Amino acid sequence: MISHEKDANEKVLRETFRTMDAYQAQEIRDAYYKAVEGLRTLADALEIADAEQPVTAGPLLAEHLFACEALDAMKKSVLGRIL
Repeated sequence: MISHEKDANEKVLRETFRTMDAYQAQEIRDAYYKAVEGLRTLADALEIADAEQPVTAGPLLAEHLFACEALDAMKKSVLGRIL
């Protein structure tokens, strides 16, 4: 997404949250933060569990990398800046 599209999207999202039902906005906010927190916890737990295995860099580390990719995707979200 190019910069002006991202800015336009952010503007629309901000206005949407400004006008939506407060309960619904809070529910989205809580779910977003819970998702990010859960992904961080999952990534950390998988990395630690992999390090404790006799042979590291196995399937647990692969799953850790998937969780890191999901976190990176969430960081790209405009929603995170708005909330």
